[in-house]
Amino acid sequence: MTQPTLRQRLEPALRKIFHLYFRFARGMTLGVRAVVLDADNRVFLVKHTYVAGWYLPGGGVEVGQTFREALDRELMEEGRIEVLGEPVLHGVFLNSHVSIRDHVIVYIVRQFRQDRMPEPNREIAACGFFAPDALPDGTTTGTRLRLAEVLAGRPIGATWRQ
Repeated sequence: MTQPTLRQRLEPALRKIFHLYFRFARGMTLGVRAVVLDADNRVFLVKHTYVAGWYLPGGGVEVGQTFREALDRELMEEGRIEVLGEPVLHGVFLNSHVSIRDHVIVYIVRQFRQDRMPEPNREIAACGFFAPDALPDGTTTGTRLRLAEVLAGRPIGATWRQ
């Protein structure tokens, strides 16, 4: 077995530093997340390489990008998921974990195509579909809350909790 190169050893730490920098350097951020449910009501979750925990897929809306474009891009990047039809808006939530000016727009996606499981990605350590009653250890509170809301059919809180 070969030893990792210096670059391979430093890369996770650098990604985390850049993630923190961009998270705090911007005055206001807007993000999208998706509750992707398959036919068996299993939810798609991702685990990033730069932060602990399992999350709903999604990310930031870039300048000049619509919410739908951001959602489509993030789902394709993180899970090779192509949204079919229109996703359902679940709600807009204040992300108080980051700042008082950050918001997360959450969509429900039930119609999608996943041609193949994602190839290894520098940003994604693991991903997959999980039954709501068997979520992996480390699933964030925000993810659990949003999933509970979707399965109950109504928003519970106005704040995104980590």
